[in-house]
Amino acid sequence: MAGHKNLPTNLEQNKPKDFKGSLLRLIGYVGKHKFSIVFAALMTLGSTLIYVIGPTVLGLITTSIGDTVMERVNGNPDALINYPFISKIVVVLLILYIIQSVFSYFQYYTMGVVTQKIVYNIRQEMDAKLKKLPLKYYDDNKTGDILSRVINDVYNISNTLQQSLNQLMSATIQIIGIVIMMLLINPFLTIIAFVTIPISSIAVRKITKYSQRNFKKQQNKLGDLNGHTEEMYGAHNVIKAYGLEDDSIKYFEEINDELRDASKKANFASGLIMPIMNFITNLGYVAVSILGGYFVFNGTIKIGQLQAFMQYSRSFIEPIVQIADITNVIQSTIASAERVFEVLDEKEEDDSGTKELDPNTVKGHVEFKHVDFGYKPGELLMKDLNIEAKPAQMIAVVGPTGAGKSTLINLLMRFYEINGGEITIDGVNIADLKRGNLRQNFGMVLQDTWLFNGTIRENIAYGRDDATDEMVEAAARVAQADYFIRTLPEGYDTVINEEASNISQGQKQLLTIARAFLAETNMLILDEATSSVDTRTEKLIQKAMDNLMRGKTSFVIAHRLSTIVNADLILVMKNGTIIEQGNHEELMAQNGFYAELYNSQFQD
Repeated sequence: MAGHKNLPTNLEQNKPKDFKGSLLRLIGYVGKHKFSIVFAALMTLGSTLIYVIGPTVLGLITTSIGDTVMERVNGNPDALINYPFISKIVVVLLILYIIQSVFSYFQYYTMGVVTQKIVYNIRQEMDAKLKKLPLKYYDDNKTGDILSRVINDVYNISNTLQQSLNQLMSATIQIIGIVIMMLLINPFLTIIAFVTIPISSIAVRKITKYSQRNFKKQQNKLGDLNGHTEEMYGAHNVIKAYGLEDDSIKYFEEINDELRDASKKANFASGLIMPIMNFITNLGYVAVSILGGYFVFNGTIKIGQLQAFMQYSRSFIEPIVQIADITNVIQSTIASAERVFEVLDEKEEDDSGTKELDPNTVKGHVEFKHVDFGYKPGELLMKDLNIEAKPAQMIAVVGPTGAGKSTLINLLMRFYEINGGEITIDGVNIADLKRGNLRQNFGMVLQDTWLFNGTIRENIAYGRDDATDEMVEAAARVAQADYFIRTLPEGYDTVINEEASNISQGQKQLLTIARAFLAETNMLILDEATSSVDTRTEKLIQKAMDNLMRGKTSFVIAHRLSTIVNADLILVMKNGTIIEQGNHEELMAQNGFYAELYNSQFQD
């Protein structure tokens, strides 16, 4: 009931291993659209500059009105507000803000188009790469992780390129522009305004360090809680059977209490950041207001300039906060890019073969000659393996779990490459064949049935572009599937849902057999096709498979030995080695390992 103690936290997951290398590689994708990027940057520059000079232009109105008020105070009753001047400034501001909106639109539109092109190219590369990766990659990596790289990580890159780059360019130009404008108004006031920045940074750094420590603890405890909850509900029958409900609840409450305490501390600390930053910023704001008022009084600056300066000092902190947030986002994005690049850098299947076999004339004479193979370098699972399957023979492969039965098929299909020796079909080394051509010459019916979301007709015809309705239905009849298909509400047009849960396991298997019939290959691979069905369905499937194998070279991996007693050759494997071979009668007469396996399945 311990749960998952060592789950990585979000903070650890979001840190790239090679930030610089991955960043430069991502920039390489962006660089292919340099003209569009330059255009977007110019639009950003124009939009931001107008944003920066806006307060100064607006300050001219305040100065004009202030001057009139001061003249009235000084005893000039004829002093009037200069409405024509103010009207001109208003018109200028209106034109500037319209131009800014146009610049901003083209900035975001251009970056949106560029981003979609970049992400489109990355997705295309990912799709092409995944089709070329060997089976070993899919065996070594979780499906969920692969999907996360293809979908979530690519989306993260897309979102950052479209949003964060725009914000980063705008914020950087804003900071530079605001600093220049503040210095032009009054350098001394600028120094006073900037004094608060290092003070805020020191305070935020100390608080952030404390809060991150508690956020990390919070993530660890959340992982523990999720792991325990998954175990508790996933194995509730076992917990009830052993009467451990109270222990499970007690452990849940302990983790939950620790999670609550860590969350309270983390949120309390993070909640202090903005109030402290605002307090320190307001202190600087007050100092600038008092000193600025003095400068206005003695004529050093105009009142409109003070107003503009106050706006600048207020808005200066916003782009700094934006850049800080974007820095975290970029770090996460580079981590996502790195995960995508890891897939793109994976070693592809070697497809240097040039020869092809004609599916219509291939005889199906298969030989393993002195084959060596190991999943890990230096650790051979198979050594000096020799097998001969003559045309139209049924070769059964049996043995305990982990004996190497499926490995034999993986080598035959070149899902894995052998370390030594050779495998031939009709005398041609399969290493010299194009992978696609090699696999087109085999029909496959596997233990794990694979059907996609579509009609039954489409599923049977999968892989056969020229299949007609008559051919599909004929294949279904021979595969013993026609009867159950016609009992369905829509018959052959019945749509199989994504989980294929609207038909039974045995019916799924019959459909995959029908698909293999329609492929019309001269060689077959049947991998424990009846292991997950009941005895009655097994007999139906076995009859379909007998029809399918007639006149074809067939490799059958069998769990239930009753299904392969008629095999021409039975290979008995243990620890990657063939320890016995012969037909059923010969192996039973030897009274060896095969006889022991067979008898164990039928003894009372």
